Amino acid sequence: MFKSGFISVIGRPNAGKSTLVNALAGFKAAIVTDKPQTTRNRIMAVLTRESSQFIFMDTPGVHKPRNMLGSYMYWSARNSLKDVDGVLFLADGSQPPGKGDSYIADMLFGVKVPVFLVLNKADLLNEKQALSRLEKYRQLYAFKDEFLVSALQGFNLEGVLSGVEGILPEGPMYFPSDMVTDQPESFVISEIVREKIMQRTRQEVPFSVAVEIEEYRKREHKDIIDIRVTIYVEKKSQKGIIVGKEGKLLREIGTRARKEIENLLGMKIYLDLWVKVKPDWREKEGFLQQMGYSKK
Repeated sequence: MFKSGFISVIGRPNAGKSTLVNALAGFKAAIVTDKPQTTRNRIMAVLTRESSQFIFMDTPGVHKPRNMLGSYMYWSARNSLKDVDGVLFLADGSQPPGKGDSYIADMLFGVKVPVFLVLNKADLLNEKQALSRLEKYRQLYAFKDEFLVSALQGFNLEGVLSGVEGILPEGPMYFPSDMVTDQPESFVISEIVREKIMQRTRQEVPFSVAVEIEEYRKREHKDIIDIRVTIYVEKKSQKGIIVGKEGKLLREIGTRARKEIENLLGMKIYLDLWVKVKPDWREKEGFLQQMGYSKK
């Protein structure tokens, strides 16, 4: 009997959802930074075993939208609760439940599938703190089961997989056994570039960046791929920050991204980065749809 199913991973910004999904899948399906709202799209990560296939859906952190992009992210997370076989409510165990956690718990009351509590960052808790945190979360929702984990250190991930496998229905292999994400290469490449920008910039800059692949072409008779990328920002000052003095920061971002993309593709690439100013792009519905954002 083969079992398979879709599992939504939901939680507040910076709870560690992408880190958990990557760790469970054993593959970097989603970028990770120390900044909230890094994940903007719903991303599927596929783990296939001999008798089961898990499709984990990484989602944007649930937060109060402050612009149209935030609204798209909110609905992406909320809609991930539809047509799934289970839900992982990921919470940051390093702090007690807050208003955001209560809000997510209220969202879950309409869910008809099993919901598991995954309390992350267990490596930062002693036994007494862990028990106290779990008790507080039990007051928010009647979870199917609960797990203390450290997504960063890989602690108790098999416990989560075992628990989820127990509720998966009998079903087909939805994706080929060698497939690890539903996202096309172009999206993964754009996210790698955005990750390197977010890691090297501060304040409002990381949240004002969008990345688009303008060209992806293999050179004739050569094992090299030409990739041209446009980085959008909202202000001229932000463009100056990303480019850096004499182009230094942009070259560093390009070098870091190129190395990871070459490892991903298994061949050499020529990465051409351009920075353009597009004022208030986070409020422009047409541009957001062009970039692949949707409320569905």
